[in-house]
Order: sequence, then C-alpha cells, then structure tokens
Amino acid sequence: MKILIVLTSHEQLGDTGKKTGFWLEEFAAPYYVFMDAGVQVVLASPEGGEPPLDPKSDQPDAQTEATERFNGDGEAQTLLANTYRLDQVSAEDFDAVFYPGGHGPLWDLVNNPTSIALIESFVKADKPIGAVCHAPAALTEVRGKDGEYLVKGKRVTGFTNGEEAAVDLTEVVPFLLEDRLRERGGQYSKGADWTAYIQVDGLLVTGQNPASSEAAAQELLKLLRG
Repeated sequence: MKILIVLTSHEQLGDTGKKTGFWLEEFAAPYYVFMDAGVQVVLASPEGGEPPLDPKSDQPDAQTEATERFNGDGEAQTLLANTYRLDQVSAEDFDAVFYPGGHGPLWDLVNNPTSIALIESFVKADKPIGAVCHAPAALTEVRGKDGEYLVKGKRVTGFTNGEEAAVDLTEVVPFLLEDRLRERGGQYSKGADWTAYIQVDGLLVTGQNPASSEAAAQELLKLLRG
C-alpha cells in the first residue's frame, strides 16, 4: 500500500507578520500510523522541498509522543525536507491521500488547481481521502462525480469557530472553516473544542483538530484494508 501526504507550502499568517505552515502533530501522528502499518508514504507540497512548520506546533506544550518520535527520526526529517512538488505526483500511483492541517492550507490549498485536480482524481478512482484540522479546507472547492461540491451532503468536521476564536485568529484567517464547510453543503458536526473528533462518510475521513490526527489516520487505514 502507498499513501500520499500533502502538506502546505504557505508560511505567512495573514498580515500579522507571524509565521504559520503545517502543524507538526497532524503530520507526525498520521505518518507513524501509516509507517507502523507497513504502508509506503510519499510526501508532497505545492512548491516541493521543505514545507514550513508552524513554529507554535514545535513548542514544548504542543509535543506528543509522535512529535517527539519525529524529532529523533533523521530519516523522516530528510523525507520532510525533500517533498515532491504537487504537480509531480499522480493519484494513480497511490491508494489514498491524507492532508495534515495547520493554518497554511487555508491560503494555498483551497483554490490550488493542482490539488483540486488531484483530489478529484482520487474521488473518481474511489480511493480514500483524509484531512484533519484546517486541511478539510482543501476539500471545499473539490467537486464529486456528480459535479456538486464533494462535501455536499457528507458528514464532515474540521477546526471549529470556537477553536479559531480561542487562538485569536478569527479576524486573521481568510475564512472560518466550520462556516465554509456548512456553506458548501457539508453536514458539519463537532465535538468539544480540542477533543478528538472524526467523521467518516464513505471514503472521506475528516478530523476536527490536532487531537484527532491519529484517529483520522487510523480510519483511513481501515478504509484501505476494508
């Protein structure tokens, strides 16, 4: 089995002058879920090379077993530093795709034509798609086989308005993910802020926040094995 993980290349947090990018836990936990299951993992990002890490996700209070494992894993760090450019990968070479979050995807993976086409190829091929935290934003302009928005009528979740308010970024982000998923017709639901919560609808897996990343990856694996 072979899974593609797609990370953001965007590092500017709106007009704040601060940095953003991908959230370390949301990459590390799924990466090890897949690797420990014997799955081949390939990494890609819109610009290729090393994707920007949200510095807050590397702070001591954000560390988890998976992030600590990654920080001691030279092979994984080398892989991450050398992601493929998104236009160099094709859905036909993979069994599933997974998008980790962080705020970066809100800027560079929503309207990215290469990413949209890639996800639509996975949809047409009936292959599982996973996204966690802010990464379900990458699904919001994707169309399903029927030409409607992919998330329309589907049970989905993602970073909540309450969680965005808690990190004081409601006025910074280009849109609120919870609202956008609802606008696109998604049957959005959520758990308590910062608790693990996932939704699975057919071949689509979404997770609410960093705490949901490992469970979302496990659900994607179940779909592959099923």
